[in-house]
Amino acid sequence: MNDVSNPVTNPAPLSRQESEMFLRISNHLARETEIQSALSAVAEEITRVLPFTHFDICLLDGHDWLVSYEVGIKTRWSRRRTRLTFSPIRDLLLGKIDSMICTNAMEDPRQTFQGAASEPIFNHNLRSRVHVGMKVMGQLIGTLNISHSEANLFDEGTLEFARHLGDLLAPYFHALHAIEGAQRDARARSEIQTREEGLRLGASSLTQTLEQERQRIGMDLHDQTLADLTRLLREVINGKGPLDRQYVGESLSACIQDLRQIIDEAVPSQLQLFGFRHAITAHLEKAARGSQNGGVPLITEVVDNTRVDIAAMHPTVRTAVFRITQEAINNAVRHAAATRIEVTIGDDADGALQICVSDNGRGFLRHADSRQSGLIHMETRARLILAELDINGQDGTRVTLTVPASSQGARP
Repeated sequence: MNDVSNPVTNPAPLSRQESEMFLRISNHLARETEIQSALSAVAEEITRVLPFTHFDICLLDGHDWLVSYEVGIKTRWSRRRTRLTFSPIRDLLLGKIDSMICTNAMEDPRQTFQGAASEPIFNHNLRSRVHVGMKVMGQLIGTLNISHSEANLFDEGTLEFARHLGDLLAPYFHALHAIEGAQRDARARSEIQTREEGLRLGASSLTQTLEQERQRIGMDLHDQTLADLTRLLREVINGKGPLDRQYVGESLSACIQDLRQIIDEAVPSQLQLFGFRHAITAHLEKAARGSQNGGVPLITEVVDNTRVDIAAMHPTVRTAVFRITQEAINNAVRHAAATRIEVTIGDDADGALQICVSDNGRGFLRHADSRQSGLIHMETRARLILAELDINGQDGTRVTLTVPASSQGARP
């Protein structure tokens, strides 16, 4: 077999040229604080003495996972993490061997086994390959890998050179990887804290809003429906003449209509019965009915291009999406002085639902506009379902709600 795996050996002494080059590499690394830029600086020195098509550092990244940094060409290896058991160099990473030379990796079963993440080998004709383990304080932290599209290019001299290089790079890249992990963890903690604080404030604001809404419904019932029923009851009990059934029937019908309106405002029945698009279309038409700007009737349109099944969303999320869209429509009708309002329902490549309410009205200044309270409520609802709300008040107003796929089925 013309491909060999090498046992642990002591690297041969460096030549003067190699020693000078390694000194320059050390100087480069001392100034770098980021893995990719450090690797690029190293590769620039290496290419002067050793031709390669692909040069990468593969580092252990948690249990059974690897992360790669590469120069020369970009492959799937650096775009996403790889499971150790599927890596073409798993024998090195499992500690079975210390190094590996392949004269033609495209025909080497050690790198092209069933399930191996070896697509880049074939996509870029990576034939000649040399790999050495990288250790820090006796612990394997990853591998250094050099590849070329020409077969039979690397030999024992290449392997010795790679060993020296791996020993030099290991502590630097181990430290940079640890710093990168710490920074990633710090960002994640900060995002979690920000989200938790946003949810806390959002819940508080929504609780206040719901209490205000409860009081409004109570006042509507007391000042309107209850008052009408009380008056009607008195007329029925205390009336001296014959009972006017037509009058009583018309009065009761008016009370029933008032109750229906109050209930519909509290619970979006059309949303539950007929679906999101129908409910939004009905609300838009109702809100815009009779509205004009300078004598020009208000034109409305709903465009539904989404592939997201809104009816399958969690009821809490679906209702919040409807309320946010409803409020955006109300703001446009009441405050924009527009002649056209359009609601677009769509999605993006990641399956996120996107709803946009746009008008050709006068726009608004956020801190001066009378829509401020409504916008706060919309933002609160969006935060509570882990959605994003973008409001652009230039050249009309454009309100865009984005609900990630991960938030569509979950209870907030």
